[in-house]
Amino acid sequence: MSTPEPYPRDMVGYGGKPPHAAWPNGAKIAVNFVLNVEEGSESSVLHGDPRNESALSEAVGGRHPAGERDLGIESLYEYGSRAGVWRILKLFRDRGLPFTIYACAQALERNPVSTAALAEYGCDFAGHGWRWINHFELSEAEEREHIARAVETIERLTGAPPAGWYCRYAPSANTRRLLVEHGGFLYDSDAYNDDLPYWVEVDGGPHLVVPYALDTNDVKFGAPPGYGSGEDFFRHLIDSFDQLYEEGAEAPKMLSIGLHQRLVGRPGRARALARFLDHVKAHDRAWVCRRIDIARHWHAAHPPA
Repeated sequence: MSTPEPYPRDMVGYGGKPPHAAWPNGAKIAVNFVLNVEEGSESSVLHGDPRNESALSEAVGGRHPAGERDLGIESLYEYGSRAGVWRILKLFRDRGLPFTIYACAQALERNPVSTAALAEYGCDFAGHGWRWINHFELSEAEEREHIARAVETIERLTGAPPAGWYCRYAPSANTRRLLVEHGGFLYDSDAYNDDLPYWVEVDGGPHLVVPYALDTNDVKFGAPPGYGSGEDFFRHLIDSFDQLYEEGAEAPKMLSIGLHQRLVGRPGRARALARFLDHVKAHDRAWVCRRIDIARHWHAAHPPA
């Protein structure tokens, strides 16, 4: 009998015995808000794509004939870059809280005004692709080019290269290796499988993964079954935070909260986000931080064995 190939997935993780995160100042939880900046980089006939974007907006697309622009979807996306981003930035600025940007480089380039404002506020920018498209549909050569182009653009526009990376929904089989090949990345977030960062081996060396989350994410406003109102979003965030804060007395974890300019930037949903920010601020052992801060902490406090 031949020896079976090793299973390529890790189903065990920390095996119920996670390391003590040792977050700064004895925090019970690390909370990271991520604003996805994608508007202007989505699939569109205007951008030379064969189809228009049909996801994550107030309406389902796919109604227009091939080769014809969908001006409705385009306009819904524009709300995020024209209005939503400023409302979200004000919520965080008024409370003195940091957040991270998952940046599609082309989207940054098409709105230099908000890009400059986010950089000035001190956001860290993680690469979210050159464009908001599926990396698993790219060839290896195309993906390598997209990573390099995104890094160059983000550094040129913000003053620093991205320290992290997150693909749209899922990476390709090549993504992690190409990130290590390019160099300069402290981590990637192309996983949803844990409440703590962890190390993997890539091409014989250690590479850090800082997992992301889709349940504590406003993406569910634009993807059924999802949140019906801001109150649904607020209650789920509250329950997630409170559960992890309670667990943090013995085993501190991290909580990732994903935001989109065109989704939570709408007035009714922004009110729910504001209430949650105030809830977090009311807890003195919650470390609200940027994603780069989590990665740097893990590199220093939990280096690879």
